[in-house]
Amino acid sequence: MGTVADCGVPEARAAVRAAHEAFCGWKGVSVKERSSLLRKWYDLMVQNKDDLAKIITAESGKPLKEAQGEVLYAALFLEWFSEEARRVYGDIIYTSAKDKRGLVFKQPVGVAAVITPWNFPSAMITRKVGAALAAGCTVVVKPAEDTPFSALALAQLANQAGIPPGVYNVIPCSRAKAKDVGEALCTDPLVSKISFTGSTATGKVLLHHAASSVKRVSMELGGLAPFIVFDSANVDQAVAGAMASKFRNTGQTCVCSNRFLVQRGIHDSFVKKLAEAMKDSLRVGNGFEPGTTQGPLINERAVEKVEKHVSDAVSKGATVVMGGKRHQYGRNYFEPTLLSNVTTDMLCSTEETFGPLAPVLKFDTEEEAIAIANAADVGLAGYFYSQDPAQIWRVAEQLEVGMVGVNEGLISSVECPFGGVKQSGLGREGSKYGIDEYLEVKYVCFGGL
Repeated sequence: MGTVADCGVPEARAAVRAAHEAFCGWKGVSVKERSSLLRKWYDLMVQNKDDLAKIITAESGKPLKEAQGEVLYAALFLEWFSEEARRVYGDIIYTSAKDKRGLVFKQPVGVAAVITPWNFPSAMITRKVGAALAAGCTVVVKPAEDTPFSALALAQLANQAGIPPGVYNVIPCSRAKAKDVGEALCTDPLVSKISFTGSTATGKVLLHHAASSVKRVSMELGGLAPFIVFDSANVDQAVAGAMASKFRNTGQTCVCSNRFLVQRGIHDSFVKKLAEAMKDSLRVGNGFEPGTTQGPLINERAVEKVEKHVSDAVSKGATVVMGGKRHQYGRNYFEPTLLSNVTTDMLCSTEETFGPLAPVLKFDTEEEAIAIANAADVGLAGYFYSQDPAQIWRVAEQLEVGMVGVNEGLISSVECPFGGVKQSGLGREGSKYGIDEYLEVKYVCFGGL
């Protein structure tokens, strides 16, 4: 594809200084102008969607059709925040004293350091950067080592849209330098905000660094999404939702279903129909080839993790219904795999697999399913299928996750808040709440009225 700079700590600090200097001017730009610039960036993304999608597929192997969908989804965040830029409101508070009034308004926090993952590069960038720029912040983006080209392409389009120099900075770096660059961003005194998407383990390290100067943080970390199918569910609908939730990007999304909990009464029917759906609709291959639905995993280490989860489950009594081994297409490919007779002590039940593995656990009661689902120390997304109205309310309220899909396997939307609870993170992205992550609330007391 080409080459990019391998930035280190000096380049990271230089980018932060550039963003800090640009902030003085950018925070004073009218909301109408910021809105207009973000809209122009959105228009350019849509115009160049095919080229951007090809870059993403070349970087990660994601099927081209899926990459095209990601680009359009990513562009919608710019459209959304171009509109939200004009809707940052405040309050007037009537205090208990007759001659005093309180005024509350919001101001940009300053320079935001944004660290993005490889699996949805364009969407992660626009969701974070769009909100930051709409709020009046400037940004320094450290893209994942595997996806620097898409990050730089988006920056180029932002430049073409007229976003001023220094407002949006990108510092690609190799895996060898990533740790030091991340630490530099999290400890630089000119950085006011850290936004990170990635593993819980890395998030904890970054939180530790950010704590030294009490920076604002938002963290979108790991998940272990349960997908619960109750006896009252429409099985065909649940299978369709399972396919959409599990196998998007070959199972490499933070909201992919990681464990399937199916009630005893419909367990066998669900497993049979899911196996049939997998056989009929999943095609492993090159992301650029028409008809491919399952590309490679991001690297061989990812393949080894799926392999480890399968072998651990089988050693503890699980049954391989479909797949179960590396795919002959290439070393980074793994067969879409379905396991039954899975139990809660298996790695695939307790760790996020991040691959094309669907383990099915059998349960008897609603209480049992909720207990299994909530036993995890993370809580990003959860899904369940039921036709019982009372059960729907109970389960939706009891699941300890930040996002719930009820009879729906695809839940992400620019209009809705994205984020988790427990060790899945802090804060929310997208929606009307997303811009608040980049704003400080200031209270001014007026006396002598």
